[in-house]
Amino acid sequence: MKAIDMKELVIAMEELEKERGIKKEYLLESLESALVTAYKKNFDSADNVKVEINHETGEIHIYSTKTVVEAVKDPCFEISQDDARKISKKLEIGDSVDVEIVPKNFGRIAAQTAKQVVVQKIREVERELIYNEFNNKKGEIVTGIIQKADGSAVILDLGKLEGIMPLKEQIPTEEYKVNDKIRGYVLDVEKGAKGNPQVIVSRSHPDFVRKLFEFEIPEIYEGLIEIKSISRDVGSRSKVAVYSTNPNIDPVGSCVGQKGVRIQNIINELNGEKIDVIEWNEDPAVYIAAALLPAQVLAVDVKEDEKFAQVVVQDDQLSLAIGKSGQNARLAARLTNWKIDIKSESQFREMLAKANSEEVKEDEDSQEENTEE
Repeated sequence: MKAIDMKELVIAMEELEKERGIKKEYLLESLESALVTAYKKNFDSADNVKVEINHETGEIHIYSTKTVVEAVKDPCFEISQDDARKISKKLEIGDSVDVEIVPKNFGRIAAQTAKQVVVQKIREVERELIYNEFNNKKGEIVTGIIQKADGSAVILDLGKLEGIMPLKEQIPTEEYKVNDKIRGYVLDVEKGAKGNPQVIVSRSHPDFVRKLFEFEIPEIYEGLIEIKSISRDVGSRSKVAVYSTNPNIDPVGSCVGQKGVRIQNIINELNGEKIDVIEWNEDPAVYIAAALLPAQVLAVDVKEDEKFAQVVVQDDQLSLAIGKSGQNARLAARLTNWKIDIKSESQFREMLAKANSEEVKEDEDSQEENTEE
């Protein structure tokens, strides 16, 4: 039987391996499986068919595996001993033998199948390469052009593939318009239903703010200043705690920049979201006082074991310390990871007076009990 010659296909596969890094062996193995499926589909064949491709010459051999019998009842699965011994004189009754077959017009089917397999595998490899490329960009900022913005997920054109910014990853104060160019933080890369990579982009994640600081402030990018913590009310206000081990570097001043230029660039990117930059301190009392800026703090009493801080401010600073709807206090608590209770000076004095009064009463009650005894 004459095999089907696909030498040109092997040459083409070798070129693909050089140009795109798609292994020839991988393509040929995939083609063998696809040809079995194509043969069964086009020739109503059973499961005893197998296809082998000579990986050097490209010759395609199709075999039907048959059992050697005395009298053939089903020629699809059986072969007589006389016919079997034309293939090998050693074959006995009950042995299995691969009988080569070349069905009519299968050369054309093989060529079509080969083309489909190669195109499919190229797409798969390209998808995998793009997936790996963007998977390596996790935690980075990418720029995209808005393709769709209908009040739900925003779809971005990122060049090689599509980015999706779900509703929860958007800044609620922003309005997204088709063809606008925006930046986003790569939160995750997923493989869609058809294997196509999908990039999940966020503008609400705290690390988006972190990355913007790295872009705008060279000292952070170079590691001279460290961002210790970020807390954020998306679209409204963020607090960022920074620190430097170098005594010659002012971490807050470096982040704000001359006349506030550096921080203003970040604020503009966040569509006007306010940013408080404060200096981190290993002393929790100092750190908590700084975290409550712009309010001025009179005193901070900390309970380390409970991670609880009692903060006292002047009467006219109380509303500023707490902030609108409790925002300033809430962000400070998130930033420091401490529970914070804020009292005005008057409230604190009243609290002390009440505590003292209760203490005096307890002492008096105790003395009375001792007298009665």
